[in-house]
Amino acid sequence: MRRVLPGLLLLLPPLLLPPGPAAATVPAPPARPGFQRLGTHGPGGSPGRRLAPGVPPRAPYSGAGQPGGAGAAGFCKSRPLDLVFIIDSSRSVRPLEFTKVKTFVSRIIDNLDIGAADTRVAVVNYASTVNIEFHLQTHLDKKSLKQAVGRIAPLSTGTMSGLAIQTAMEKAFTVEAGARGPSSNIPKVAIIVTDGRPQDQVNEVAARARAAGIELYAVGVDRADRESLRMIASEPLDEHVFYVETYGVIEKLSSRFQETFCAVDPCMLGTHGCQHVCVSDGDGKHHCECSQGYALNADKKTCSAQDQCALGTHGCQHICVNDGAGSHHCDCYEGYTLSQDNKTCSVLDKCALGSHGCQHICVSDGAASYHCDCHTGFTLNEDKKTCSAVQEAARLTSIRDACGCEATLTFQNKVISYLQRLNTKNILSGSFSA
Repeated sequence: MRRVLPGLLLLLPPLLLPPGPAAATVPAPPARPGFQRLGTHGPGGSPGRRLAPGVPPRAPYSGAGQPGGAGAAGFCKSRPLDLVFIIDSSRSVRPLEFTKVKTFVSRIIDNLDIGAADTRVAVVNYASTVNIEFHLQTHLDKKSLKQAVGRIAPLSTGTMSGLAIQTAMEKAFTVEAGARGPSSNIPKVAIIVTDGRPQDQVNEVAARARAAGIELYAVGVDRADRESLRMIASEPLDEHVFYVETYGVIEKLSSRFQETFCAVDPCMLGTHGCQHVCVSDGDGKHHCECSQGYALNADKKTCSAQDQCALGTHGCQHICVNDGAGSHHCDCYEGYTLSQDNKTCSVLDKCALGSHGCQHICVSDGAASYHCDCHTGFTLNEDKKTCSAVQEAARLTSIRDACGCEATLTFQNKVISYLQRLNTKNILSGSFSA
């Protein structure tokens, strides 16, 4: 698909093709590269939740309270355009009908944000001759723009639609005339309004205009040649060709163009499809984000819980504990306590906390380490916590030593007795042998 260049060309003849045999029997024109429709709504979906705490909110793109802001609920704002109206004022268009055409143009302007940085509007008036009523850079406020539209007078006989499109392309959609260059990415749009059959060749010139990046809308009234409208308009034709029976109802088409030029905010409409958070990027665009502890899936809409402990993104100084569903908490090694930030750890003084277990004295060694000591006259027992008096310890040692000596003596006596018995037995055996 080619990129649509800045600018809008409006051709009035056919508005909406009514359903029926006449429309159905018209042969389809050869396929042409289409252009993206302005104001296309995003995919449907469930409304997302609000931004999670800590995520800075972004203001939705809304036209509410702004000059020309479209949408009663403030759901949209007209996107910047370089817009050119090409209006047929040949003799077939009666004075009252021409006034209705100008009302139609004014109502579309009412729904646009007009300004140097917003939408710029020009009008090309044509019959057998072509006159540029004012350029894109001439009126940059809505009031003077509508006044200029009201002053436009009809021309004469003839319907030179092709010449009008060519004039718009070569003289109205130029940087010198106020159009913005390709780097600005501002769409070029033209709306052509006519009630007759072109008296020149429109097919080739319209194709050149589309190739130059101008998006063409064709509006036909009454006797307008519908096949010519199709030749003029951009693809898809059902979005760029309109037809009405009389000028009396042409004003109703302004609401259709309001929808077309409206940058819808899908976050506000709830049509975004984001599972968690919808963030409006402006100009009718948005993206999805996830609540804390979740990651955006490949579909860019749904979210999956993350194990931040496994990912190493938890920020815990000592220990990360996975609580499931994308949640976690931090813990600390023994002898440390969790700080107020719930991530870092501080050394515990167990001596000060009274959780040391020492019977007499707790001595802090720093880094959550300590050892027990005893008062004077006491000694630390083998459990390294309790204490015993020094005299009592000596008595216990003496008892242990005494018990040890007595046992040793008893063992020695038993050995001696055994050896004596063995020796006596050997002597007796020798006597008998002799």
